[in-house]
Amino acid sequence: MIGRIEHLPLREVWKHEEADFSKWLSESLDVLNECTGLQLTSAKREHAIGSFSADLVCDDESGQLVVVENQLAKSNHEHLGKLLTYMANIDVSVAVWIVSDARPEHVRAISWMNESANADFYLVKVEAIRIGTSEPAPMLTLIVGPSEEGKAAGRAKEELKERHILRRDFWTELLELAKTKSDLHANRSPTTAGYISGGSGKSGMHFNYCIGEHSSKVELYIDRGSGSEEKNRAVLQSLAQHKNEIEKVFGEDLVWDVAEGRRATRIAKQLHGGYRDSRDEWPRVIASMVDAMVKLEIALKPYIKKLSS
Repeated sequence: MIGRIEHLPLREVWKHEEADFSKWLSESLDVLNECTGLQLTSAKREHAIGSFSADLVCDDESGQLVVVENQLAKSNHEHLGKLLTYMANIDVSVAVWIVSDARPEHVRAISWMNESANADFYLVKVEAIRIGTSEPAPMLTLIVGPSEEGKAAGRAKEELKERHILRRDFWTELLELAKTKSDLHANRSPTTAGYISGGSGKSGMHFNYCIGEHSSKVELYIDRGSGSEEKNRAVLQSLAQHKNEIEKVFGEDLVWDVAEGRRATRIAKQLHGGYRDSRDEWPRVIASMVDAMVKLEIALKPYIKKLSS
């Protein structure tokens, strides 16, 4: 004989959050520990925090405080706000929010906080069940909790954000200098991308500034669109017929890049220094990039003009 689970209204089992549910939970931390993987002990009910009172404040296995906010209803902003207020005022780094039903917005919010904050957040669903004529029993289900994958994703997002800020700042300084030397990128705005492109006067051919963490380059990038691999190689070969003259005007050797399996081709000058170098080094890096771009344009423009469209 196999019984069926019957879901009971929470208020039939725990009529009052504070007097009934919080009291039961403080005496049954093993149920919450099994759900979350935490090791909570010594629960204190209605712990005073300024003019507020946290439902439960517990100790974990390391002796750190953990705040627990109970809500026998659908999650709302008020209880999330309370939880964050409690955490800030008693300086805890672990929080548990127990609800009867979690709104999708709050699930995403807790997931985001686990990625973004130096704290661990657990969102737990509480249900009351009965099998046949048994006594009511609690059922706690972890909806969202911290994970190393989530923390890693958060760190990656922060790194991406920092990278974008650095690139935009770098391009801002470069374009300020570049517009005093050439009109090639005069109408371009700073971006967060790894390159800034300027027109050459021919379709599918661009003069690019490219920046890496500790390297940089200027290039003529040749890509005339889908299915243009042979055209791109032909353009490069046409320009390469004047390689000696071009490099003599440029003043240094250039990289004539035709990589197998790649559609685009390029003529480039590799340089030292990138956006993760010290900002004190940026003026030197930027000056070398702008100088190289001016020389590259002067060296190539006469031969680009002779190409067919």
